Amino acid sequence: MTPVEIETPHGPARAHVHAAADARGALVLGHGAGGGVTAPDLVAATRAAGEAGYTVALVEQPYKVAGRRSAAPAPQLDAAWLAAVEHLRAGPLAGLPLACGGRSSGARVACRTAEAAGAERVLCLAFPVHPPGRPEKSRLEELDGVRVPVLVVQGESDPFGMPPPAPGRRVVAVPGNHGLKGDLAALAAAVREFLAP
Repeated sequence: MTPVEIETPHGPARAHVHAAADARGALVLGHGAGGGVTAPDLVAATRAAGEAGYTVALVEQPYKVAGRRSAAPAPQLDAAWLAAVEHLRAGPLAGLPLACGGRSSGARVACRTAEAAGAERVLCLAFPVHPPGRPEKSRLEELDGVRVPVLVVQGESDPFGMPPPAPGRRVVAVPGNHGLKGDLAALAAAVREFLAP
């Protein structure tokens, strides 16, 4: 698997494409603000999606490719993400039904851009409902704004909060915190079920 460099309005992004034989769908996943595409929950979700017949593309944002530690502002993240998704849909993911998602910050990006990206479903791993200890700074409107089916896999003791279920949105609580390392098998099972035909 060779990483694909993708030009975006904010510098090059990088996609790691895990192709499924006779794929019946595509899943594009983004990383968290401080982490990368090798986070344990992203690796588990990638494997589960592959088992469900999905080709998975893990997208590294331009700030991460450039080696910067701090995440870019939301409008830059969204624009770079949409450029990457468009590039992938014209290439290795062409013709496949699209699901988008990510962990933490990447989940927020996937929610904000779901309609523009043409996503048919959205997978959120450790959606940061609010900053730790600041429930009044809710980001729930990003999750509520998604008009396609959503799966949120959240750690039971996540300091970033627990989103409520809602019409079209399923929330699966698993042991652990924001890192989602407590029960990767439960995470994988939820992802497989969500992506099942």
